Amino acid sequence: MLRIISANLNGIRSATSKGFLDWLAAQEADFVCVQELKAQAADLGEPMKACAGLRGYFHHAEKKGYSGVGIYTRHEPERVVEGLGIADIDAEGRYLQLDYPGVSVVSLYLPSGSSSDERQQAKFGFMARFLPHLAELRASGREVVICGDWNIAHREIDLRNWKSNQKNSGFLPEERAWLSQVLDELGWVDVYRRLYPDATGDSYTWWSNRGQAWAKNVGWRIDYHLATPAIAATATVAAVYKAQRFSDHAPLTVDYGFALTA
Repeated sequence: MLRIISANLNGIRSATSKGFLDWLAAQEADFVCVQELKAQAADLGEPMKACAGLRGYFHHAEKKGYSGVGIYTRHEPERVVEGLGIADIDAEGRYLQLDYPGVSVVSLYLPSGSSSDERQQAKFGFMARFLPHLAELRASGREVVICGDWNIAHREIDLRNWKSNQKNSGFLPEERAWLSQVLDELGWVDVYRRLYPDATGDSYTWWSNRGQAWAKNVGWRIDYHLATPAIAATATVAAVYKAQRFSDHAPLTVDYGFALTA
């Protein structure tokens, strides 16, 4: 079995102060994909680099206090891939891939477009350039799990207030159509939705800090495991952890009946 967790930390130092690493030590995870580190390599204390038998690999943003992704794992990778080979995207620290015999695990932080029109255009630009990479990964013959904050709620059941958000970043028709293309045309599988096709409130992974969004569960499902079909088919259970708050996101854990080979 492989246990893989995805968690947007909204700052690894902040999440650590709220008990994230203590929680992580009890999860018996094989891989923990984290996003939005908001830290440089020099900012990471030793417990943030390795804890509970897990070693951390990181791809930091060039801008201080911004973006960045990482993967904690107890399995030594054959290869570590930092970035997509696209300068402006890689400067923001949005993609990290660990390769093993026949399988890869990816931590992804797709841009948000909510802060400005400029950032929305940057998000569209990322999506357009990331799609060929997704097609290439899908055609590689490898099993792949891409965990992360995709910053898109795919369907109406993926957020509480879908009607009032149809013109807002994260639920724009263009974004939703792009994710449909990833799933329906390229053949990636939304693992949580495969397991729980009708889940609504229990599926949310992000809540605005405004108003009473958390208290009233006015959430969005924007954190996903997207996987190639064979490994996706082995997934047995998935859960969003809400008993503690480390961030404005909640960790998403999926157990796969899949074994790494040496």
